[in-house]
Amino acid sequence: MRHNKKFNHLSRKKAHRDALLANMTVSLILKKRIFTTLAKAKALRVYAEPLINRAKEDSTSNRRLVFSHLQNKEAIKELFQNVAEKIAERPGGYTRILKTGNRLGDNAKTCFIELVDYNEAMLKDKSEAKAKTRRSRKKAAPAAEAPAAPAAEEAKAE
Repeated sequence: MRHNKKFNHLSRKKAHRDALLANMTVSLILKKRIFTTLAKAKALRVYAEPLINRAKEDSTSNRRLVFSHLQNKEAIKELFQNVAEKIAERPGGYTRILKTGNRLGDNAKTCFIELVDYNEAMLKDKSEAKAKTRRSRKKAAPAAEAPAAPAAEEAKAE
């Protein structure tokens, strides 16, 4: 029975699962987007978001706590310098999971997980969406024909 077991074990022992999630978190911080299976991405989100949340306050204790999980100096430096600036105002939800279909070999559900504030395409879509309107616009053709009409009348008068 699986009473009170609320996280996905990913068919691994605890040490292997912790190493997997730590390595995936380092890759996510350094590359900003990684492709993986849906189950691993959901487990990674639960593991990575509290660590990313620690980066909001740059203190020695927070750096040591995050380093105890990740064991990668480059990732810690990137997280506390660059990523922390972008997520400073965000109250949570630092990652986004987008499904990409099924893998050919074993038909596993695949997706990519990314840091929300680093997807330029999504950020551009939001600015373009604000510029568009839902109302229909007046046609430009009658305005263009209006100046041509007096010229045609002058030609008939001569």
